[in-house]
Amino acid sequence: MHNIIEKYKGNMAEALCCFSIVSVFIPIKIYPLVFLLAALCFYIDTPRLLRHYWVFFLALFTAYAGWIFLTDLPANHTEIINFLKLPINFSFLYFAAGWVTQRDNTALIRRIDLTLHVVLALTLIQLLVYHEATGFQWIAGSSTSAKGSALYRPVLYFWGLIDKNMFGARIALLGFIYLLVPVIRQHRILWWRILLVFLLAWLSLSRTPVVALLIGVYGLLWLVFSVRWRIMLVVVALLATPFVAQKVIRIDTITASNDGMGVRVEYWKTFIEHFTEISPLGNGFMSGSAFLSQYARFYHGEPHIHNTFMSCYLDFGIIGLLSYGLFLYFFYRFCLKQQPGKSFWWIAFAPLLAIMMILYSGYDNDIILYLVLILLLGSSRAINFKQVEQRVIAI
Repeated sequence: MHNIIEKYKGNMAEALCCFSIVSVFIPIKIYPLVFLLAALCFYIDTPRLLRHYWVFFLALFTAYAGWIFLTDLPANHTEIINFLKLPINFSFLYFAAGWVTQRDNTALIRRIDLTLHVVLALTLIQLLVYHEATGFQWIAGSSTSAKGSALYRPVLYFWGLIDKNMFGARIALLGFIYLLVPVIRQHRILWWRILLVFLLAWLSLSRTPVVALLIGVYGLLWLVFSVRWRIMLVVVALLATPFVAQKVIRIDTITASNDGMGVRVEYWKTFIEHFTEISPLGNGFMSGSAFLSQYARFYHGEPHIHNTFMSCYLDFGIIGLLSYGLFLYFFYRFCLKQQPGKSFWWIAFAPLLAIMMILYSGYDNDIILYLVLILLLGSSRAINFKQVEQRVIAI
């Protein structure tokens, strides 16, 4: 009977772990409830609670953010909803990290893989629906960020996110996990997965996923390839640079006020030029709108500054920035204890950090899911990239 109960708890926790991934794509925002239920199941199925430096700094960040939020009440409905993401997402991360590092995850990784098959298939359908409605006029890419955003018509929305950049970032992070799963399970790089994920990133019309995936995939191939193929990789990268600069990064419009990257540059410039206007204790939760609308040359209504670390300082000051930065650093050190080889963790963290520098506020569910999934993959078995190199297949 005891074994049956233990197996049931494990299966329930695994099911909720997989459904957590699905829940962030469902238009109805049920993921906070799913995250809470999953965290509870992780806690019940975990032999002992996790203790590590990253847990302390994460708790410190959460507590200080909570204090800042409570001292600035009353808040509007949007601010309350956004704040609740913080303790919910971080609780999910804490209990999930303790759970995946104290069990055999062979079956879970297989189920995660099946879940990602479904999630990315529906993502492809959603993007094709968007493009079909425009007569596929932007299938080769859009010339501006505004045109890219116009692809996302609310009336056609049934999966993912209606925001181009956030949807693109989600495609990049979970898409890269999708590429890493066979590396862990089979010591193989499956080229059709790489092509599929890049296709999804391209169809999203967001530069964020393409650039993040280029960083991650390039690093992965570099580790796997021999010296001869590394030389070829460098040559291909050099030859592709003009195309990437023109079609992906759209470098000719990168500083324009109607370009997504131009907006980011203006916001970062505003942050630096008006740094002294920011309290060392922080300007308050979700203070990006007030700050940017007052000081930026142009402002398009975003609630944050498009940089995780700048947003942390703007909202929560020195304490928030240091505690969040130390949380990430010690989480990385915690990952190294699960698998000492640094190579896997470098390529796993690189796409996340790249996106965090240009998009997230810091406590988004995409970041949390990604951290849980790379910890799950990296802690399941040691990876010998030389073996992966010998078993690369192109099907």
